[in-house]
Amino acid sequence: MLNPTTVKATLAGPGTDFAQALDADIQQSGGPVLVTALEAEAAGRTMFDVPGSRDNTITVLLPADAIGRVPAQALVRILSRTAETGGDGRQYLGAVVEGPFAEPDGLRADAPIVVTTTVHGTQFLPRYHGRVQVEILGEEVDGALVPPRYRPLPNSPVLVLSEEETSRQLGLIQPDPIEIGLAVGFDAMAVQAPARRKTVLPRHVAVLGTTGGGKSTTVSGLISEFARNGIATVLFDTEGEYTEIGQPTTDPNMLRLLDRAGRSAHGVGPVHVRYLIGRDTTAPAGVPQTPFRLDFSTISPYAAAEIMGLSEAQEDRYFKAYDAAKLILRDMGIFPSRNNADDERRALDLDEYSAGYPRMTLSMLLDVAQSISSRLNRTSFEPFNAVFRESDNRRRFEERVNQVESSHPTSWRTLVSKLHRLLRTGVFDNVKAPPVDFAAMARPGQTTIIDLSDTDSTTINNLVIASLLRGIQEQQEIAYEAAEHEGRAPTPVMIVIEEAHEFLSSERIAKMETLFEQVARIARRGRKRWLGLVFVTQLPQHLPDEVLGLVNNSIIHKITDAGVANRLKRMIGGVDDGLWLRLPNLAPGQAVVSFTSMARPLLVTIHPTPCKLRMVE
Repeated sequence: MLNPTTVKATLAGPGTDFAQALDADIQQSGGPVLVTALEAEAAGRTMFDVPGSRDNTITVLLPADAIGRVPAQALVRILSRTAETGGDGRQYLGAVVEGPFAEPDGLRADAPIVVTTTVHGTQFLPRYHGRVQVEILGEEVDGALVPPRYRPLPNSPVLVLSEEETSRQLGLIQPDPIEIGLAVGFDAMAVQAPARRKTVLPRHVAVLGTTGGGKSTTVSGLISEFARNGIATVLFDTEGEYTEIGQPTTDPNMLRLLDRAGRSAHGVGPVHVRYLIGRDTTAPAGVPQTPFRLDFSTISPYAAAEIMGLSEAQEDRYFKAYDAAKLILRDMGIFPSRNNADDERRALDLDEYSAGYPRMTLSMLLDVAQSISSRLNRTSFEPFNAVFRESDNRRRFEERVNQVESSHPTSWRTLVSKLHRLLRTGVFDNVKAPPVDFAAMARPGQTTIIDLSDTDSTTINNLVIASLLRGIQEQQEIAYEAAEHEGRAPTPVMIVIEEAHEFLSSERIAKMETLFEQVARIARRGRKRWLGLVFVTQLPQHLPDEVLGLVNNSIIHKITDAGVANRLKRMIGGVDDGLWLRLPNLAPGQAVVSFTSMARPLLVTIHPTPCKLRMVE
């Protein structure tokens, strides 16, 4: 920006009257404006407001040679004119939310002369300048950023912050960092989130985007960072895509991107794959892998009824059978055990909205339901469970079953059929496999893959997720209390739910209030006990508002549906309009990242994953 005396010397030659006239005008207006060293570094100046101007944003004009200094997402400092120049001397911090755009000086960009010469290839390039739209983040007062009460004045100098200061202002450089990627528009500005700040990761994350947008790369990269920072991770893998992340990537494209970024390929470690008994796993030989069973007693009867999709009539009969089974187990001393004070206490404290009845198996419930159904349908019946066939127990069993008021044999037959279908899967109460070892899953840096790729049943998957979520929460409660008692920090645990829309879709939520309450309770209590959830889905339109309301951190990849983007815009605050408009055209690996540790969301190029994926998006 030139000083008026410099302008005078440039335009005026010896003996001209112009210099004298300009001198007189300058003196009459109060003398020449002295440009400070700081103002001399300005990349541009603020423009006057126009009828289309918006609150909290301001237009900045740039000389042509300064356009490259002000990239998208850059932070700028606006020095509102000083009192000596008729200003207020305030200082503002802003972010570039639109532009930079190039505009010809004194002409419209679509002026006939510009269009004609361009179309015909004439060597004509008018002088031009740059324009950016800046959102005011706040006023800088005594080193602190406070809400702005005024707007920067016109013709105020605008300085571009260095990458180092930008990183500091945006909260991107963190101790114990989770490395996410590089901010778009900068040479090498790292975007990080803190691994050990309680207000960030335990506040839950959503990874959203269409197929091919790079979600798998993001998820595997996050898991790698979790492990590096000593965070235990449990991943529900419905496609068997992540069972090889213990090995370094061999994908040529990913290796090329890693090399370009100066990063190396490596596996996540240690990794343990767990899969349902009687099912296969996609984990290759050499990867630690263990089958597990699902204990029916760990599942809330209310959640189970919702997940099985029972009708109102079937649900009524389900709970009649369930209540009868509880009484039978008490009569036989199975639970509570006779003269066992601890069992009696457990029975009194039992919350069936979060867990099932201890030691009740699916086959026991099925025996009760089938006995009632056989009585109504006049068919023979022999209990499956040997304990029910013993003489004294058989008498107690029949007494309790005969006390159940029953009707509508068709509904009972349908209920029995659904319970039979679950039992035939062989995953419930199977003594050939151990239950899940939740303590082992919560070790620092441990990554556990729950491989559900061979179940072919959304019902089974959802029962597994519901049961294991509760088990992980209980283990974390125990670990958290032990850590507090010993005066040490607990091990954070992150639970990653792939294809979250199949577990908690809008349609299901309306019919599964108990299940959602379980998840919401885990989400609320988990925030205080270093237990975080990561919801991953390619169909964010199917996630209900109740689930999105649990999320405070988000990584949003390409989304082409304008309706979905608008809905997310309502649910996820702080993302400027310019970033929402870019969502449909994001390249694979790019994402809008918003974490509670960041001063504002940013468009980020996600780091290439260092570990091996079976299916790369």
